Amino acid sequence: MFQDFSVSARPENGPPRLEALRRIMEAEGVDGFLIPRADVHQGEYVAPCDDRLAWLTGFTGSAGFCAALRDQAGVFVDGRYRVQVKHQVDLGSFTPVHWPETGLAEWLTARMPKDQTLAIDPWLHTVKEGLALATALEDKGVNLRETDNLLDRIWEDRPAPPTEPVMVYPDALAGRSAEDKRTSLAADLRKAGQSAAVLTLPDSLNWLLNIRGADIPRNPIAQCLGILHNDGTVTLFIDARKLEGIAPLEGVTIAEPAAFAPALSELTGKVAVDYGTAPLAVYRALMAAGATPVDTRDPCALPKAAKTDAEITATRTAHLRDASAVVKFLAWLDSAPKDNLSEIDVVTALEGFRRETNALRDISFETICGSGPNGAIMHYRVTKETNRPLADDTLLLVDSGGQYLDGTTDITRTMALREPGPEERTAYTQVLQGLIAISRARFPKGVAGAHLDALARAPLWAAGRDFDHGTGHGVGVYLSVHEGPQRLSRVSDLPLQPGMILSNEPGYYLEGRFGIRLENLIVVQPAPALPGGDPERTQYAFETLTFVPFDRRLIDVTILAPAERDWLDAYHGEVLAKVGPQLDTAPLAWLTAACAPL
Repeated sequence: MFQDFSVSARPENGPPRLEALRRIMEAEGVDGFLIPRADVHQGEYVAPCDDRLAWLTGFTGSAGFCAALRDQAGVFVDGRYRVQVKHQVDLGSFTPVHWPETGLAEWLTARMPKDQTLAIDPWLHTVKEGLALATALEDKGVNLRETDNLLDRIWEDRPAPPTEPVMVYPDALAGRSAEDKRTSLAADLRKAGQSAAVLTLPDSLNWLLNIRGADIPRNPIAQCLGILHNDGTVTLFIDARKLEGIAPLEGVTIAEPAAFAPALSELTGKVAVDYGTAPLAVYRALMAAGATPVDTRDPCALPKAAKTDAEITATRTAHLRDASAVVKFLAWLDSAPKDNLSEIDVVTALEGFRRETNALRDISFETICGSGPNGAIMHYRVTKETNRPLADDTLLLVDSGGQYLDGTTDITRTMALREPGPEERTAYTQVLQGLIAISRARFPKGVAGAHLDALARAPLWAAGRDFDHGTGHGVGVYLSVHEGPQRLSRVSDLPLQPGMILSNEPGYYLEGRFGIRLENLIVVQPAPALPGGDPERTQYAFETLTFVPFDRRLIDVTILAPAERDWLDAYHGEVLAKVGPQLDTAPLAWLTAACAPL
């Protein structure tokens, strides 16, 4: 299997490791050290050799950081992980901190007297973070020292960096050649008067050069760093062993990762640097060399987010293939005796159905399969120790996806394991109403994710409820399942553009009882003109990519408005028409019943 169920971190390991770190801090004469989840690439996903936060604290979430002081250690997590962190860290040594409600500088300056020193590794914090923290601490008289990574000195069994082979991604699926991408972005650099752009996000470089890899579990990317020059050439800093077996990349000079820092000192003039993703060390090196770093969004970000027609066509194919696997899984789950099933059994079965497509290259993330109270842990990962039987619970939440050469999928469904009560049905229907509201949205050009996020929450808000995560994240094409910069979120001010793929996943969670989340992937498309509408006003809408039915046992039809009911019946009709021809008799019969009009 791609997924394993071993325990990757244990709370009891945290206290002795924290004490060892504190001894290093004392020897270095510093009073605090920051341990972020990030690596030098500043992406969401890290290789095992860079998962310092989990190694120290036991917390395995995909976002967060630890501030280790001489007498206390705060683990900062957002709303997605506040239940999870309490199960994963030793609460006698680590204190969970609600972030971003509590800012790091605020927390530190309340605990660090004047003239104390905080140390950071400048390769593990972005320019934006590092400069803002330095200013905030200076205002309070706290010193910030940039140093090597103190944690690495005590991590004796640290895994080696990954060296998985690189593959060339077909131009036919990408819709653009690497040469076309390089020359187009280089023209933008010249127009801006910039000599080069520093690229630290591996998925940006993988997109730019039409390559893929396997350095990060569940993400088909090759870890690398790069400099895009304004003549269209690229210097790629990557372990050369990864490139064995493929033809030389046109317009690309290969260098070892250790040569990246020295190469920065050779850049001149204005250099594009994304202060939100590039490490602080990049900024320091450019400044020391006399170059002028210019805060510029990663030039690959928006072109990568706005998918080509070829990418969207391929993604539609991947989603229909994936839908057939998920439908077969749901049909199996409905007929299987629940007394003998556990969360691990469910995850294993679902991966098996995806493998039967003969196209699955990996799962797109560790499957979240939470029965009963485990469903309220938003990013729950089942292990052999937490594995819960299904027999005692009413609801099962399964959030999963597949990595296919032609697309990346991500789907969540919440199912009834036995007859649900009115509380479960009401909450489920409110979440479904939020998903439908996003699916039906029409909006003018210039509207951002923050403007639409409230549509998904309105039914829950009306009942005094909410959920503590964004409504949707961007999704790549055989790349990261979490892709920026596009989002459906209160904090996203980026206008949505045609071709952007996003998740649509409202939810509701009652800690200790159950969780509900429903998720389809959607893509922004131009909306046809409406009679009486402004002819000069460009409008967009969402095309749904995911075609799997919702559990009608959990839908309270009396709550649905006529337009919501019409949308759901039309959606289920489309599911049956698109997925039904791929199914054998038994799953087809199940799907026909599941898609019947309400």
